[in-house]
Amino acid sequence: MSMNGEYLRVTPAELDRALKDPEWAWGLVEEIEDAEGEPAPAEARHFTTHQTWHLLGFLLQRSAFPVDIVHGEEPLATDDWGYGPPQYLTPERVQLAADTLHRTTYDQLIQGVDPSELTKAEVYPEIWDSPASLEWAGDLFTPLTEFFHGAASAGHAMLIWID
Repeated sequence: MSMNGEYLRVTPAELDRALKDPEWAWGLVEEIEDAEGEPAPAEARHFTTHQTWHLLGFLLQRSAFPVDIVHGEEPLATDDWGYGPPQYLTPERVQLAADTLHRTTYDQLIQGVDPSELTKAEVYPEIWDSPASLEWAGDLFTPLTEFFHGAASAGHAMLIWID
C-alpha cells in the first residue's frame, strides 16, 4: 500500500463545521471523491500528489517555502485519516501558498539537489538512485500550483492529510 498526499478545498463555513465535527469532514471527503470526475485542477475540490508528497515536502522545506502545504499547519482532528490526523490551512495561508507557488518553478526546487540527499533523509518512497529521479514529481507540481490558485481565488481553506 502506498502513501498519498491528499487535499480538499473547503469554504470557510465548511472549515468551521469540520473543526466542530471532523466526522462530517471525512464524510465530505468521501462524498466529493465519489462524485468528482476529473475537473481541471483549478476547479477541482479534491487533489492528490500521490506518492510525491514527501519529495515535494523535502524540496519545499529546503527552499524555505513559507507554508507547509504538504502536511498542513493546524490540526483538524485527532482521528487518523490514513497515516495520521488531518491538518488544515486557513484561506489566508492558502493565498500565501498560491502566491508563492506561482513564483516558484519545479526546476528552481530541484536545482542543486543531489539524489543522495534524498536517500540520506529517507524521503519516501526511496527511489533516489539517479539525478533523473528528481524529475519524478515535476508533472504534479504545475497541477498542484493550479489547485492552490483555484482555492485561493475562491477564498477557500484546505484540508490536508496523508492517506
